[in-house]
Amino acid sequence: MVRFMSLSSGSAGNCYYLGTDSRGLLIDAGVSLRMMKKIFQNSALDLDSFSSILVTHDHMDHIRSLGSYCKRLKRPVYTTSELSQARFIGVSPVRECTRVLEEGCWNDVNGFEVRYFVVPHDATQTVGYAIRVEGHKFVIMTDIGHMTEEALAFASQADTVVIESNYDMDMLISGPYPHELKMRICQGHGHLSNEECAAAIMKFWHPGLRNLFLCHMSENNNTPELAYESALKALDCLGVEKGSVNLRPLPRREPSPLMIL
Repeated sequence: MVRFMSLSSGSAGNCYYLGTDSRGLLIDAGVSLRMMKKIFQNSALDLDSFSSILVTHDHMDHIRSLGSYCKRLKRPVYTTSELSQARFIGVSPVRECTRVLEEGCWNDVNGFEVRYFVVPHDATQTVGYAIRVEGHKFVIMTDIGHMTEEALAFASQADTVVIESNYDMDMLISGPYPHELKMRICQGHGHLSNEECAAAIMKFWHPGLRNLFLCHMSENNNTPELAYESALKALDCLGVEKGSVNLRPLPRREPSPLMIL
């Protein structure tokens, strides 16, 4: 039984749990250890429910608590060769826990088969992950400026896809952000809009897709309703039977339910 939970998904912090009855891992470390303990306790999990951490990139909302995790839990942190040279790895507890994933192949991470793919975003390097466990194929791609063919290829084989649906273009352009920040968000190396997310869904949907979770929604430039409607419209255009895909926006600051995939 494969289970998934978002502990937080947005600019305030990003952290996701993927696990089975016998093993688990975290993707990113953007919530405090104290908050993680509380969320896990409320979901009948504990700190032994995961033994490894994957890192997508080195922006603070994704790695804010990584040093604390490493210092107190001493769990291995898996990342890419390029990210292993980034400044955050230089912190002693993190450096000691860091393991480098081999490029272009599936890596064994405590019983999970893990493969990363590079996505465009303005960090040192940003990656999505394809993960296989107990016959389930899971893909996560957050903070992605525009879709790539490699990302689409992995998603087109997945049972579960977690994909960014960050902003509504009208809300962004008419909103209070400075012009430079607006351009940083929408010009290909920032974030994925609702419309771009919907276009990606149109390309990677396949009959085996069971779960579609929308992540990293902006608090100022989006709403869960807009993101959901945009993705639902894409599924409708494909003729996907209503209810055959579990479509769900992930909460920005609160945990999602622990969901069986």
